[in-house]
Amino acid sequence: MRFAVATAVEQVGPHTYTADFKDGWNIGGVPHGGYVASTFEQVVKTHFDTTLRKQNQPHTMTAHLEFLRRTQLGSATFKVKDVKLGRQTSVVHVTLTQDDREEVVGYFTNSNLNDEAGASFPTGWEIQPKPPPVDVSKLDADADALWGERKVWPFVDFRKATTQIRAWFPRKGQHSHAIVDQWLCLRDPSDRFTNESLGFVADLFPQIIESYALGGVDTYSIDFEKKHSHDEQKRLMKGGAKMWYPTLLLNLDVKKALPAEGVRFLFVRLQAKIIKNGRYDLELIVKDAGGDVVALSHHVVLAVSAERNTAARRKVDAGTSKL
Repeated sequence: MRFAVATAVEQVGPHTYTADFKDGWNIGGVPHGGYVASTFEQVVKTHFDTTLRKQNQPHTMTAHLEFLRRTQLGSATFKVKDVKLGRQTSVVHVTLTQDDREEVVGYFTNSNLNDEAGASFPTGWEIQPKPPPVDVSKLDADADALWGERKVWPFVDFRKATTQIRAWFPRKGQHSHAIVDQWLCLRDPSDRFTNESLGFVADLFPQIIESYALGGVDTYSIDFEKKHSHDEQKRLMKGGAKMWYPTLLLNLDVKKALPAEGVRFLFVRLQAKIIKNGRYDLELIVKDAGGDVVALSHHVVLAVSAERNTAARRKVDAGTSKL
């Protein structure tokens, strides 16, 4: 299923939209957080293309999402409140509900990135340590000398959303257990990343904690996949990896408008600074094939038992969290 179909939204009122979270884009029984984030982005795009079209602010510049409760597959309703409408930027508040539960809320600032003008100075900033150079034209054939494709990610039966992308990792391994570099494209060869898919890009990555839990073994490395069959991988990782990592909040800072037709490949640098007491941070940098920074993202994430994902939902009051 193409990404645009999976994240499609329908406008049912000037400030109300519906979507249908699809199987195959989930982690366990819960729609993948980045998939949910991109559906929010699609809601906001549709809102600015219709209700707020006179603003001429088609691009989400910043997003802040709070995941209050776990979502579920199926129908979802989005309510949009116009918080501030301005000449340069406008802010909307969006609420996602399912079965009368308020599950995810977000603030989005929109602008027109193609019309931005103002002070601009080169900072000389670069990603450190530097990732290996890449010939993007060779990724499809998995022929790049320094980057290799991880054909199947761990626990795809539980983490179905990971089957929707292809990913390439440094053939010589990552810089450290706390850093992951990857190149991504969507599984469907006709699909492309657009600005509305940046939430998904910024939330689909190898689980850093698992390298630590398994004594330093990089289960996403090309060599690990070559040396061990799928069944062997499951046996080696049993008890040390299969967890659920729910996002508490996700911030997105978009630096560039991607072409309307989208791009095939994007690079992501993922790094964690503090992993402690079942909670950790993630910093992500997204770049395009030309080396431009497309987006920056920061997450606050929990590490909990996978059973928390699939447990029966309790009847709770409006103030109870997803966990």
